[in-house]
Amino acid sequence: MAVRHQRRPARRIERIEARLNSDQRRRIEHAARLRGTSISDFIVTSADDAAARTIQQHEVWVLADRDRDVFVRTLLHPPAPSARMKAAARRYKQQIGAS
Repeated sequence: MAVRHQRRPARRIERIEARLNSDQRRRIEHAARLRGTSISDFIVTSADDAAARTIQQHEVWVLADRDRDVFVRTLLHPPAPSARMKAAARRYKQQIGAS
């Protein structure tokens, strides 16, 4: 006889408090009821989804076709360093050598 193991949800051990105005609270309660979930679960799920989207937006670059082409072309055929860039590289090497 095979034994089935049910997967338990992760135990929540952290707590965060938030202050809401009455309109926000009513809107969140209504949304939670529409989803058929508790207010706490609704808030946690919504905040986690928003956090994941925010992180992705800050970690992933989406370039328009023209911008992508310029970026790739520059990577494949980088311009020669300018006089200012050469001077900055010399200063950097001097600072690193002194460390």
